[in-house]
Amino acid sequence: MRITFRFIGSLVVVVAAVAFFAAFLQVRQEKTKQQDELERRSRLLAESLEEAMEPHLGKGSSKTLERLVEKFGNRERLAGVAIYDLNANPLAVTSHLTTALPTAPLVVRESMEKKIDVSQFGRINNKQMHIYSLPLGIEKGRTSGALVLFHDAAYIQAQLGSIWRRTFWRVLIQTILISLVTLLLVRFAVGGPIAQMAEWMKQLRLGTDSESFKLPKEDLFAPMTREVATFAKHLHQAKIAVEEEARLRQSAEAVWTPDRLKEHIRSKLDGKPLFVVSNREPYMHLKQGRATQVIVPAGGMVTALDPVLRACGGTWIAHGAGDADWDAVDEQNRIKVPPDDPLYTLRRVALTKEEEDGYYYGFSNEGIWPLCHIAHTRPIFRPEDWQAYQKANQKFAEAVLEEIAQVDEPCVLVQDYHFALLPRLLKEKRPDARVALFWHIPWPNPESFGICPWQRELLYGMLGADLVGFQTQFYCNNFLDTVDRALESRIDWERFAVQKENHATLIKPFPISVAFPSAFGDIGSEDKAKMDRAALLKELGIKTRYLGVGVERMDYTKGILERFRAIERFLEKCPNYQSEFTFVLLGAPSRTHIKRYNEFMAEVETEADRVNWKFKTKDWKPIVFLKKHHSHREILPFYQNADACLVTSLHDGMNLVAKEFVASREDEGGVLILSRFAGASRELRDALLVNPYDVDQMSEAIRHALEMDSQEKASRMRRMRETLKENNIYCWAGNLITELAQIRLPQSLAAKGG
Repeated sequence: MRITFRFIGSLVVVVAAVAFFAAFLQVRQEKTKQQDELERRSRLLAESLEEAMEPHLGKGSSKTLERLVEKFGNRERLAGVAIYDLNANPLAVTSHLTTALPTAPLVVRESMEKKIDVSQFGRINNKQMHIYSLPLGIEKGRTSGALVLFHDAAYIQAQLGSIWRRTFWRVLIQTILISLVTLLLVRFAVGGPIAQMAEWMKQLRLGTDSESFKLPKEDLFAPMTREVATFAKHLHQAKIAVEEEARLRQSAEAVWTPDRLKEHIRSKLDGKPLFVVSNREPYMHLKQGRATQVIVPAGGMVTALDPVLRACGGTWIAHGAGDADWDAVDEQNRIKVPPDDPLYTLRRVALTKEEEDGYYYGFSNEGIWPLCHIAHTRPIFRPEDWQAYQKANQKFAEAVLEEIAQVDEPCVLVQDYHFALLPRLLKEKRPDARVALFWHIPWPNPESFGICPWQRELLYGMLGADLVGFQTQFYCNNFLDTVDRALESRIDWERFAVQKENHATLIKPFPISVAFPSAFGDIGSEDKAKMDRAALLKELGIKTRYLGVGVERMDYTKGILERFRAIERFLEKCPNYQSEFTFVLLGAPSRTHIKRYNEFMAEVETEADRVNWKFKTKDWKPIVFLKKHHSHREILPFYQNADACLVTSLHDGMNLVAKEFVASREDEGGVLILSRFAGASRELRDALLVNPYDVDQMSEAIRHALEMDSQEKASRMRRMRETLKENNIYCWAGNLITELAQIRLPQSLAAKGG
């Protein structure tokens, strides 16, 4: 209350000061105006009387002058008239002023001496008067006397006093209104939200459920609400982690959590920051008219690694591909992310359009990508793309070296096939650095990889790392076979290590995963509330009983065309599901600069139209293709409401969509239909595993999923969730960092880095 009164008092003082200062300026302006007006009237009246009185001045006819003085002395606000001779002796004076003017006013002599009209304000008979003296006879060359007018000037003070009184009452009324309005605002707009926040904090302190509690959203409290909401999320997550850790200790289990990973990495790296390098950035700034939008790019790597950096901090070095990316960074091309809750640093690397075309679209995605995926698309290798790939790897190496310059024995995690040369470039400059390369996509057999004209250079670059990780043991075996055939090296099959030029590289499987229990850690608890299926279908404009979902980056390796044909076959074999089953594909356009991807997008749209045209009715169609980038917030309702999630990759290193779907099903509902050619099939064995090339098998899996009883669904989903719980992304990062930290660097090499 004391603060409220202090606040009101300050407002009142400021308002009063402003009002009285304005009144002071108005009074001064009004006073000057009234005095000038009185001066003007006096001059006009004196000049009109001058003609009547001047002829009688030198003739000694004082009675005539007195008569004229009395005649004109009764006008409005004219208190009197007096005529003086050359010696300032009175010749005629208005009767009631005779006793009040024993001597002539000073302005009389002054006006006659200077031969100009002179005025002044003074008091006569305790009244404020304006005295105006006009010399007479000037036109004849000499002064013969003076005409003096006396005006009552008290009305000026009265008007000025009226202004001050009005100002006083206005300030008084404003003070009362301001006090009332301020009290109401403080009570409802400030006190209310603060009381809400205090109640929320009380609930949080007492441990009661505050998830559904709504914090104030007023503009005044927007920054505080954001920070409090973030604090609540972190506190809630920490509470869950502590409770889970305590429960697991009692049962002698251990589950990786963000806090556990943070402490683990701090212990293993002695408090040093973690550095991650990838082509794709975790947050991209795009221009939307005059505004800027921040999106999370599609792809499993971002889904997997963002929670790791959120948990342990560090720096993520990536290609800045957004058209507004460079407006958001500082002078060192850095920005703190996530935007709403900064937890780590994003360092952006700039590439020219020619470099991006050759390194990314050319060599990486028209060469290495189809080379490593058995999807029957011929890889293309151009010398100019290889040169761009080398140049881009060198540019990223320079950026990484800048970031790790002040860190002894830094830990660098290089991601994926875009940077096969980067480990060697880093180790040559910083032999004390611990470098790991994780290859997210499959590794083919030696015969397939031998197609690449620069296979030796790629392998040599990769073996610059201290640790090379793959999704499965099968890919590790393929890699070692490839090295054995292509390079002169010594392979230790027991340790799964390669010795090349006095440098050892460990080769190990690290199946990547997602955050658990939530794969979408950036979504608040309110947004996670399950959307009603009816509302979801209404948004889509369809009516259906069963819902299937697929979430894909539009790529020819994902088995999308095969999936559509399986849906067609399913509806042919089971006509009773026509008008009852709809499959929704959330497809994010990808690599549209590449001809094969443009052709594939057209093929997908054509195939979806063909199947729809064959079966659709007025308010139903079997396939809904939503072609755009979808945020986690948009994807989650589809996962939560789907009867079946179809992941039918023709060849995939892991495919995290399958794991995202399982992680999102806290209700233990839904069925996962999963390609046995995806790495995830090695872990999620309770999914319905299919051969995506076998259309009949996939159609039968859809029927099985829709007709499976709820108990079996829950049992399968529960076991898959237990698998994810034990092998989440924090476990992946913890195991990877553990292996990397255990590598002993020769002291001579470490000294070179220092």
